[in-house]
This record gives sequence, C-alpha cells and structure tokens, in this order.
Amino acid sequence: MPPSSSKLSDKSDTSSARTGSTWLRWLLRITLWMAGLATAAAVGLALIIAVALSVAYPNLPDISDLADYRPKLPLRIYSAEGALLGEFGEERRNLTPIEDIPKVMKDAVLAIEDARFFQHGGVDYKGVVRAGLANLGRVKSQGASTITMQVARNVYLSSEKTFTRKIYEILLTFKLEHLLTKDQILEIYMNQIFLGNRAYGFAAASEAYFGKPLKSLSIAEAAMLAGLPKAPSAYNPISNPKRARVRQQYIIERMEENGFITAQQAAEAKKEELKIRTGPDNTRVHAEYVAEMARQLIFTQYGNEAYTRGLNVYTTLNAAEQEAAYNALRRGIMDYERRQQYRGPEKFVALPSTPQEVEEAIDDTLANHPDNGDVLSAVVLEATPRKILAARANGDTLEITGDGLKPAQSGLSDKAPPNIKIRRGAVIRVVKTPKGPWEITQLPEVEGAFVALDPRNGSIRALVGGFDFDKNKFNHAAQAWRQPGSSFKPFIYSAALEKGFTPATVINDAPLFFDAGVTGGQPWEPKNYDGKYDGPMSMRTGLAKSKNMISIRILQAVGPKTAQEWVGRFGFDPEKHPAYLTMALGAGSVTPLQMAAAYSVFANGGYRVNPWLITKVTDHKGRVISETTPPVTSEQPRAIEARNAFLMNSLLQEVTRSGTAARAQATLKRPDLYGKTGTTNDSVDAWFAGYQPTIAAVTWIGYDTPRNLGSRETGGGLSLPVWISFMERALKGVPVMEPTVPAGVVNIGGEWFYDEYARSAGVSSVGLEDQRSTSPAVTPQAPPPSEERSRILDLFRN
Repeated sequence: MPPSSSKLSDKSDTSSARTGSTWLRWLLRITLWMAGLATAAAVGLALIIAVALSVAYPNLPDISDLADYRPKLPLRIYSAEGALLGEFGEERRNLTPIEDIPKVMKDAVLAIEDARFFQHGGVDYKGVVRAGLANLGRVKSQGASTITMQVARNVYLSSEKTFTRKIYEILLTFKLEHLLTKDQILEIYMNQIFLGNRAYGFAAASEAYFGKPLKSLSIAEAAMLAGLPKAPSAYNPISNPKRARVRQQYIIERMEENGFITAQQAAEAKKEELKIRTGPDNTRVHAEYVAEMARQLIFTQYGNEAYTRGLNVYTTLNAAEQEAAYNALRRGIMDYERRQQYRGPEKFVALPSTPQEVEEAIDDTLANHPDNGDVLSAVVLEATPRKILAARANGDTLEITGDGLKPAQSGLSDKAPPNIKIRRGAVIRVVKTPKGPWEITQLPEVEGAFVALDPRNGSIRALVGGFDFDKNKFNHAAQAWRQPGSSFKPFIYSAALEKGFTPATVINDAPLFFDAGVTGGQPWEPKNYDGKYDGPMSMRTGLAKSKNMISIRILQAVGPKTAQEWVGRFGFDPEKHPAYLTMALGAGSVTPLQMAAAYSVFANGGYRVNPWLITKVTDHKGRVISETTPPVTSEQPRAIEARNAFLMNSLLQEVTRSGTAARAQATLKRPDLYGKTGTTNDSVDAWFAGYQPTIAAVTWIGYDTPRNLGSRETGGGLSLPVWISFMERALKGVPVMEPTVPAGVVNIGGEWFYDEYARSAGVSSVGLEDQRSTSPAVTPQAPPPSEERSRILDLFRN
C-alpha cells in the first residue's frame, strides 16, 4: 500500500476513536444526569408523600369502632315463637358473624373480588400489574381494588372519583389492615356491601333473592350473589337474569381456577337451575297490621334509632293462630263477595295481534294490577257465556267454565253494559276453588277485622285489621269505631243481674212505641230483627233469641244512667254510650279490640284486662333491652263479681247452644263456647263476639263508609263462620273446660240464681249444696223471687 494511503487510514481511525469516546462521555453524562434527576424526583416524591402522610393521616376517620362493627340494622318484629312478622328500615340487613358465613359464599366472593386477599397487605401490587397488563392488552377488563380498599371506600369515603379521594382510600386501606384482622375486614365487607333489592350484605341478599338462609346456599347460588357487588342493578337476577347468569358462569370458572371447587363441581354448578324469588314472601306470617302496631309502639320509645339499631321485637302473637285468623277472615269476606253483584273488570286494555306483543302487553298491564294473596289477576284472551280464557303474568293460560262463571254471569250477558262486559283485554280476578277449578271473582269493597286475646292476661294472640294491608292500611281491629248492635246486649244483662234480675225473670216480648215527648226528638218504634213478637219469655230465652224488646225493657228497669256507668267497668268509654234506651240495641261506638277485652271479663271470671302486644325487645346480639312479664289474672282489677260472670257465662252458653249462634257448638262439637251475635240497624255492621275460657275472639264485617250489607246478612251468617273457622284451629287439642261454681250462686230446678234471691224464693243456700251443678242451664223452672214480682208486672205492663 502506498504511504499516503496508510497515513490517511491512521488519521481516519484516530478521528473515529475520538468521536466514539466523546459520545460515550456524553452518554455517561446524560445517564448520570438522568439518574440524578430520577433520584431527585424520587426524593422529592418521597418528601411530598411524607408531607401528605403527615397532613392526611391524622385526618383519616377513626376506625376503632369497626372493631365492634355496628351497621344500620332494620327493626324486626317476631311472633312469640320467633317467626318473622315484619321488617322496617331503609337497609335490609342480617348481621352475620364471619364464622357463620359458609365457606362457599366466602370462596365465591374471594374468587371474583380478591383472590389474594389473605396474602397481600391491603394493596395487591401483583393484582395491579396484572390488571394493567390485561387492560393494555385489551383483554377482559380487570379491576385492582382489594376487599380492604372496598371496605374503606364503602364505609368511610364518598363515591366521587378524584385523585385526593384515591390517596385517602389507600391510606385508609393501610390503616384498616394495621388495626383489624383479615377476618374482621372480610366480615365487614360481607355484611356492609349493597347487593340490590334493598339488601345489604350477603345474608340479606340470600333471603331477598332465594328466600333461604345463607347457610343453605349452593355453589351456583353463591356465585350468583357474588356477582352483585360490581353492579347490583346490571347483574340483578330478578331484573336482568341473562346478564346475571353470564357473570355467575364466569365466577364459577374463577372459583375453579383458584382451586375453591373441583372441575366436576363447577360443571354441575353451571347446569343448576336457580329458583329466584320474584314475588312477595308468601312464607312469612300474614301479620302486617300487628307488625305496624309494634312499629308504632317501638318508634314512640326509640324514635328514628328504631330503624337502625337492629332491634328485635317479640310479640305475644301465636303464628299458627294468626295464620288461621288471616285465612278465616279473608275466606269469610270472599264468601260474602260471591253473593254480590258483579261490578265489572278492573280495566280494559287493547291487546296487539302478535303473540310476543300480547305477552308484553299482559306483563305491563298486570304489573299495575298485582295479585292480592290468593285472589289472582289475569287478562281475558277470549270470553263467551260458557267459557273464559285468561292469561296470567307468568304465561299460564286459565280456563274458567261452569260454576266458575256464576259470580260474574251478569258480565257475560249480551246485554251487559260496556263497563261490566267481560271481553278480550279485560283485567279480571280469579281464585282457585276448594275443589280445584278456577272461579272468577272480584276484589272486595267490604272490610273486616278479627282479634283474639288470652282472657287470662290480655295478650293479643291474633289480630287482622282488614282484608289486605297493602290495599287498606287502616287497622279496623284497633281503630274502627262502629256500632256493636246486639253483641253489646250482654253488658246490659250483666247490669240487670245486679238489680234483681235472674236468668228466669219473665219479660214480655211485645211491641214498644216512644213518642216525641219521651224521646225529646223523633218518635221511636223499635222492632225485633225478624219483625215477630213472641210474648212472655225468660231473660235467658230473650238473650238467646236476641230479642230487642226484651233488652229495651230490661234497660228501662235498670235505668240508662246506671247501665252507662256499669259498662264502663268492662273498659268501654261511657261517653260513647249515651244514656238512652237505644244503648240496649248497641247504638254506641266500640272497636273490635275493645269488644274482645270486654268479653274477656266474662271469660276470666270478672277481671278487667288490658290488651298488650310486646313481650320482649333485644338488640342485634340478642341482649334483652326490655321485657314484659304477663300479668296474673287475680292481680288484675275486678270489674264484676265472679257470680255475675258465672251467670253471664250460662246465658251466653245458651246463645251458642240453642240461640242465634247455635252453629258454634254444633260445628265445633264442644259445650264450652260462649258468645253473642250482633247486627246493627239496616244490617250495616255484622259482629260475633265469643270466647272459650282460654281465648276470646271478635269478628266484625262492614263497609268503611257505612252502608247496608244486604237484607239477609247478619252477624250469625257473616261473622260467626269466621269465628268458628278460627276456633277450629285455636282450640285444637284444648280440653273442654267445665266452669267452677263460685260462692253466692245456687241452682234451682236447672236454673242459676244468686243466693239471696233463692232465699227469697223460700230456698236456703245452706241446704242446697247437693243441688249445685256445673251442667248448662236448661228451661227455667223456679218461681221468681218475691222482690222481682212487682218488676215483672211493670215489664208486662210496658
């Protein structure tokens, strides 16, 4: 190579080396500079975080109270046996300790929400990286919030999405992890999280969606519930069943991936058909009016705290008797409805032509006409005088024929007016008959009430305040002031016993007329219900036949003012029973609950009892806050003498044996039944009040706006069957009770008298011990005492 070429090459190599060295120096300098900046940034960030922590950490909420977690818990009302009657509060929640939450439920939640919950310290860094990569790779979006972070957010922080709130969330997460155990954090989460349908926590959600306790959940059910925290509305199995099922299937896969379940269990869970509760809880005892009474009593004492403290209120109610009362009253009212004129369909809708559109129209329509217990709603598809085809909201098609059409025959007539005519698109009501076929019916306009007390202490054993609480929340049992009619007569008779009358006293059943000079107003000519007059009869027969003229003559002799004062002994307000002769026919005002308490005086031997409902109140952990001890009968104030109660029992027993309520003993096949029917003027109110020594019960039926029930409707025909139906259940297994004869009473010739009247009749009580008996009185034979004879003459003359 030529020398010149060699020199040029050496110079080139030297220049390249110098250039490379320069670039290396600059690269090193830049690297060192960047490292310095990064270090400075890191130090600066650390200083900022330190300052932020020093400022923010002291401002974090105090979480020490979470160690004794107390969320908002609803007020719950229970029967004496512990059956749930009602629940009140914005948040439906069953606080469940972590050890009582089944493993399958915890596994399902951990699988979808935080599989590494027991490994991380509050923030799952691996989860954050994994979620970031997954989201960058545009695969299924994944979140990185741990359960601890969710607890921090849900319990203490707002829902706003800001950088500051996120910092507080992370700080609070570390604080929670430091002060609480993992089990405590998981317990709070499982009880606090909102899961839709007013349910907070998985125990409440299990009841709300499946109608079963948490411990009974299957893998498939647990997976369905575990899908709710992310979006309670979007994954709600009631409103969005398809989306809920897709998420459930994914959660089952996650449970398998994390080793919580086997492949076989996962396959079986995916195939399981779930039974989602979509309607009201039909398993709960129907005691809505009682639950509302209890709620009002507790609210009066505890205020708004009643709905958040988790109070459990136990009542005196017997669950089985309450159901019997509810069913008996509804059946009695619906039996009455069958005898009424058909008022027509509730609504008419135009049904489309395509099947799918028809289904949608029916669903929309019946959503505004929900079922009322066993009285179901349906939309007519076809209607002829001989057959009706109607569709239910669940897709079922019902066929109504034969006798099932009779209650609405007027609506099937060709001449039926448009508002009555049953045709395609009509919204009707149907009910299943005892024999099986469907029958058309209508929601009743008439109302009713039923109440049963234990006459020995006044505890309420059953109470139904109306046909349906959702339809009419007015509690007729406790709030409806109505005329009692003839069911009030026994209290007038009781007063008469203290004025010298006996069951054998003979009184004339003859017409009466009172002119304006006597009444001070309009002339009054009272009549017996049947319009017939049977002449002279004993007081016993007069009550058994419910003769109005007999009661009026008795009140004339006793004196209206004296009787007014006397009825006050039974708990009645004398001012609501003016001292006029109309009081003999029950023209005053009473409530069914008041009547039950008043008849209890006869049932328990003369003691006045006050109705009461709540036996015990506990907190959510079962600790007793207050408790009521049942009163002892003998410690109650005495209203009437024992002998007065005994004679009234004898008279009222005759009513159920041979009088207007003879159906009672004939049906129930027992003699220890006592009571009185009541029908007010123009058949506006129908009553039956009666008792057995262990239970006193009253039935009332009438319209809220008083009007005639029907010319043939009476207390014996309307209300007595309800009472009998209830007593069939309440007295099942209860032995027949024979009354004990009190001191001061003697039996002469089959009739009972006070001792002093027997002596005036020439019979000494001392020599009559062998004649005392507990058998029911029969036709009176003894002559009336001498001091009564002038009174009898007056009664005959009147």
